[in-house]
Amino acid sequence: MRNNLLTIKEASIWISSELERNITPSNISYLVNYGRIKKYSDNGNTLVNKDELLAYYRTYYGKRQLNWTEKLGNDINWHLSFEQYKESETTKHVHRLHPYKGKFIPQLVEYFLDQHIDEFKTGVFFNKGDIILDPFCGSGTTLVQANELGMHAVGIDISAFNALISNVKIEKYDLSNLYLELKNITEALRQYKAESIILEFEQNLNEELTKFNNAYFPSPEYKRKVRKGEINEEIYGKEKEEAFNKIYKNLLNKYKIEVRQERTNTFLDVWYTKSVREEIDFVFNLIKNIRNKRTKKLATVILSRTIRSCRATTHSDLATLVSPVYSTYYCSKHGKICKPLFSILSWWERYTKDTLNRIAEFNSLRTDTFQHCFTGDSRTIDIFDAVDKLDPDFGQKLKRQKFAGIFSSPPYVGLINYHEQHEYAYELFGFERNDSLEIGPLFKGKGQKAKESYIEGIASVLINSKKYLANNFSIFLVANDKYNLYPVIANKSGLKIVQQFKRPVLNRTEKDKGAYSESIFLLKENS
Repeated sequence: MRNNLLTIKEASIWISSELERNITPSNISYLVNYGRIKKYSDNGNTLVNKDELLAYYRTYYGKRQLNWTEKLGNDINWHLSFEQYKESETTKHVHRLHPYKGKFIPQLVEYFLDQHIDEFKTGVFFNKGDIILDPFCGSGTTLVQANELGMHAVGIDISAFNALISNVKIEKYDLSNLYLELKNITEALRQYKAESIILEFEQNLNEELTKFNNAYFPSPEYKRKVRKGEINEEIYGKEKEEAFNKIYKNLLNKYKIEVRQERTNTFLDVWYTKSVREEIDFVFNLIKNIRNKRTKKLATVILSRTIRSCRATTHSDLATLVSPVYSTYYCSKHGKICKPLFSILSWWERYTKDTLNRIAEFNSLRTDTFQHCFTGDSRTIDIFDAVDKLDPDFGQKLKRQKFAGIFSSPPYVGLINYHEQHEYAYELFGFERNDSLEIGPLFKGKGQKAKESYIEGIASVLINSKKYLANNFSIFLVANDKYNLYPVIANKSGLKIVQQFKRPVLNRTEKDKGAYSESIFLLKENS
């Protein structure tokens, strides 16, 4: 039997060779911890069975492509799924500085912007030194990849916060100043927490949680029993949740902890425990005093990323909030009792370190090119004028050269409220909101009027953008066009769809793993 068992590290090397894919030790540890494959032990070492591991991966990869092709159609371009990339690669360097719903992965941008030609592409669309336009800039993926590929890029977004995220990603920093300011804030926050009763309360709470979870939710045995149907997760989880809540309430009383804030007028009042809100305000006041504007903006984004992770909700509802949670609860995501957050310190430290590493990584790749995202309405903005005011020299270059084309992902019909997803940031930082100018937001629905408004909005953006495009431009738009609106949009804009790539989108949200595709439309002048 031992000949068929491998350590986690041995299993990683072996399965990577078998599948010709990079399967890391952490990937295999995940399968063990979440009960996907059985855990074996030998003198305290975790072992896995080769046959079980191989069967899992062959079933996973082989069946997924077959099943998705059956559901989405034989015209699916599976090579555009970028299945071979790990999450760390699809969220590489600065792309993961801040969460953002609805963004595409950098590999998709690279594929169409890069100069290489492969069996699936029909030609070279862009070259180094070209200027790219993204009129729906979002979180700046196109800008970052244009920089990495030696191209200039201009983005436009109606959301001031989106523009901040994009510009923070492509900014150059005084790293010494950046390290010093973030270090000072971290040390101040540690001292602030150390002087609070919250520190002792959390230590006690964590000790009680560890004892309770080890007793009633042993890993990975508990998750395996749930998967096999030996335990009714809903009934068992609720029962243990109620049992631990008694311990939790006793601790709150012992340390005289007030969990809820007194006011309930705003998002920040409702979705954060009292101690977390106090720490948020403490750090934000420190950030306000940073003199270096670039450092201040990056620290602002780190704080925003931090407080997004510290909302009073369950781990499984973090992406789509349901209702505030101020007590301990059974967490279906982790298979144990979890708690609300009472401090932002651990997340601030984690994201500060992560951000510094990502900035340093991107610095080693970046090129000396121009990128900037302007806050504005792409239907009406004078792009030449906006660039001129920021950088007159590049403004002259843009007027001479113009944009070689567009690579962008317009909003989808009735899917996301783009301002609302960062409501906490708009409240805390005081950004002006332009919800009414969003194209195709969730709050307008998916009815006929909403679709007509969407067609008009996207067409108006394309018509305005064409003023700034060079001859023989290429426009790439990434969209899930289930209502078949883009042929109408193209015609209304004086364009024609010359090619369409249908791409499977893998793991698009935390909860939705079903077969889903989007199209990449290549549009040209309809002459």
